[in-house]
Amino acid sequence: MVSLWDYWRRARTPVARFDASGGSSSYAIELTRRAPKISLSAQGAASGTLRISLTWRMRANDLMGGKNHRKLNAWRHPLQLLRPAEVVGHTQGMVDVDFDLACLYELNDGSKGVVQSLGDLLGEFNGPPYLKLSGDDRFGGGSGEVLYANLDHQEEIKRLLVFVYIYDGTPAFDRADVSVTLDAGNGTHVDVPLTDPSPQARSCAVLLLEHEGGDLVARREVRYVYGFQSEIDRLYGWGMAWGRGSKPSRLRR
Repeated sequence: MVSLWDYWRRARTPVARFDASGGSSSYAIELTRRAPKISLSAQGAASGTLRISLTWRMRANDLMGGKNHRKLNAWRHPLQLLRPAEVVGHTQGMVDVDFDLACLYELNDGSKGVVQSLGDLLGEFNGPPYLKLSGDDRFGGGSGEVLYANLDHQEEIKRLLVFVYIYDGTPAFDRADVSVTLDAGNGTHVDVPLTDPSPQARSCAVLLLEHEGGDLVARREVRYVYGFQSEIDRLYGWGMAWGRGSKPSRLRR
């Protein structure tokens, strides 16, 4: 018989699942509402290079007419209603949307800022803010979907807020499977799926990294907002001034 204490303790433990993609780690740690945070220090992942990446795929049923398309097919194939929506890779011609990865930072010396493709603010890896945004054209555009954090300088970092935004195109968090992953040099793999999306949201605060009791901790946020960086700033009290920005035609590599 499982006690109430054992049930609560298990619910607060990050979900470990098999990582079928291979690599040096045999499992991935998934942050959920019930298990929202993990100590990177306890995992031995609080030093070296932390790779933060954004992946997203549009759902096939949304690209082909959404629910109405499935209803029409259901008359001929009723069992299709029991099948999950198919996920396919994105190409430029399929949908007018562009998800981008970015990060607000605050250092212990009081300096604050943002690393993002807008305004060509790509950061610096070996100097402050110890973050570097790199282009990733897997989906046909250099939108900057991989962020590298230099955790050898983690003692100089107060907090990092990783967020995803839609710079141009239709709000589509609810029509895509979006995920942010952390990959440390020792093989630790942490996955944060963007669940329960809001249809009209244009941004999502995904993950907060900060120190707790001497440990570097990653905590799931997944909070959707209807505006852009300035709204996320107000939500987390960054206190920065914001203006209009534009995305460069091509990111530096």
